[in-house]
Amino acid sequence: MNKDSNYDHFDRQTWHSFFPSDSVSLTQENLDEIKSLNDQISIKDVNDVYLPLIKLIQLKYQNYLQWQLQKRTFIQQPTARVPYIIGIAGSVAVGKSTTARLLQILLHRLMPDQRVALVTTDGFLYPNAELKKRGLMERKGFPESYDMEGLLNFLNAVKGGQEQIKVPIYSHQTYDVDPRNYQLLERPNILIVEGINTLQLPSNQQLYISDFFDLSLYVDAAAKLAEQWYLERFGMLLETAFTDPTNYYYPLSHEDREHAFAVARKVWQDINLPNLTQYILPTRNRAEIILHKTNHHYIDQVYLRK
Repeated sequence: MNKDSNYDHFDRQTWHSFFPSDSVSLTQENLDEIKSLNDQISIKDVNDVYLPLIKLIQLKYQNYLQWQLQKRTFIQQPTARVPYIIGIAGSVAVGKSTTARLLQILLHRLMPDQRVALVTTDGFLYPNAELKKRGLMERKGFPESYDMEGLLNFLNAVKGGQEQIKVPIYSHQTYDVDPRNYQLLERPNILIVEGINTLQLPSNQQLYISDFFDLSLYVDAAAKLAEQWYLERFGMLLETAFTDPTNYYYPLSHEDREHAFAVARKVWQDINLPNLTQYILPTRNRAEIILHKTNHHYIDQVYLRK
C-alpha cells in the first residue's frame, strides 16, 4: 500500500479501540459454517476487526437514510426506500466471500429490522457455452467474460426499487452458471455485492458498477499469499470432489496428485495472476475501506479513505 495514498491507516489494535465491543453472540461454529474453503476466521477477528467495521457501516447507513429523507423532502416527493449497496472486491482466494457472508450476518443481527441480502457477481459470468463460442474460456474471470450489461441492469433495478429480481447463480460444483436455478431478490434494505470485478471500470459502458455502491471494500493480500491460498483451496476441492462425478474437479481428483497441482499452478500463472495484476489490484484504491491480510488470513491493517 502506498503510504502517500489518501487513506488513514490503522493497525489492528488501534482499529479495535474505536469500538471495543463483543456484543454479538456468535460462536466459532457459526463462523465455520460461513467461511470459505481454507479461509480462517475467529471470534477474535469478529471482535477486533468486524464489529468496528459494522459500527462504521451503521453510522454511514444512518446518514444515508437521513440524506434520502432530506432529498425527498426537498424535491417534494413521497419517501421512497432506496437500497443501500455495499461492494466487496479482491483477488481470487483472498476471502471475499467469507467477509461478505460475515457482514450479512452481523448487519442482520445488529439491525434485525433491516433486510440484508447478498449477491455474488459470479452469476453474471457468461455461461461456459457462450465463453467457448467467444473463445474466452481461457479468459474466464477477466472483464470481458462477464455480462456487464446484465449486471448493470440488475443494479439499476435494485436502486429503482423493483419488487422482485431474479439473479443468476453460479455453481462452483459445475464451474458454470446454473440455468435451472436463480436467487430471488425482494427489495432489500441493504444489499452486499461481492466479486472480483465490483470496482472495475469496463470499457464502452456509460455506467460503472461502482456508481451504484454507497460503500466499497477491498480485501487485500500479497499475490504470493493469494496463490498459496488458491493452491491450498484447490487441494481441499480435490478431496471433496473425489466421490462426485458432477463436480468440475472430479477428473483431476483421479489424476496423479503432482499433475493435478501442476494444472492448478498453470491456471494461477496464466489466468488468475494476470487478472489480479492487470484488472483487480488496480481497483484497490477505488475502495473506501481496505482490509489487509497477512499469513493465515490474519487481518493486520485497515485503511480508511480520508
